[in-house]
Amino acid sequence: MFETKIYAGSREENYATALSQLKALIDGEPDRIANLANASALLAQCLPDTNWSGFYLYDGKELVLGPFQGLPACIRIPMGKGVCGTAAQTRQTQLVEDVHAFPGHIACDSATNSEIVVPLIAENGDLIGVLDIDSPEHARFDETDKEFVETFAKILVAQL
Repeated sequence: MFETKIYAGSREENYATALSQLKALIDGEPDRIANLANASALLAQCLPDTNWSGFYLYDGKELVLGPFQGLPACIRIPMGKGVCGTAAQTRQTQLVEDVHAFPGHIACDSATNSEIVVPLIAENGDLIGVLDIDSPEHARFDETDKEFVETFAKILVAQL
């Protein structure tokens, strides 16, 4: 679990700072992997009480592990399976208070208890993948977190 976080303000102030930093990190950088790697590191530092943040990229058939921060993870996730596969298939953010109650949850890290997954959709409507953030706390994520993570994803997708 990440113990050192770089932000100390209110949650809203921290999120505004993170969005600003994301824009600066990816501005003019065309490399997708570099941008995703920096984005996952930034999320790991700005989100307290999380144990995994990263990306699964859609290869046309399934989700494949991309850049992340945290323990080793599942490499491939079928569409419609678990929280990530459900977010990818439905193209809707999944905000899960208790992953153990989620039908078909894929347990990559047994310490994870809640999760938020945002689909990454290109401007032309193509699925790029998903942004996945896990927490060892139950009900860690709320509507404020959802709004932040969705905005974060939109900024990132515009550069991918």
